[in-house]
Amino acid sequence: MKALLINGGPHKKGCTNLALEYVARGLAEGGVDSEIVWLGNKPLAGCMACGRCREQGRCVFDDVVNELIPKAREADGLVIGSPVHYAAPAGQVVSA
Repeated sequence: MKALLINGGPHKKGCTNLALEYVARGLAEGGVDSEIVWLGNKPLAGCMACGRCREQGRCVFDDVVNELIPKAREADGLVIGSPVHYAAPAGQVVSA
């Protein structure tokens, strides 16, 4: 089994990543492989429901989402980590 852990925090090695590392250790103890992927601090385009991803197998906007698609397809589980800013998750997590 494999899990994909997404770090939606603004800092690659910040608090959100630390929390995901704890999750990864717990998963490893249960025999589950995992990978932490940082969304980064670059802008992510929100979905505009154009449907091109169904045709092309990737988003028309060339950002980190296209890197996540094959990883998400391989994964049996998904964990999304995000800091909470003003009672909402980070914008990168909401856009992805």
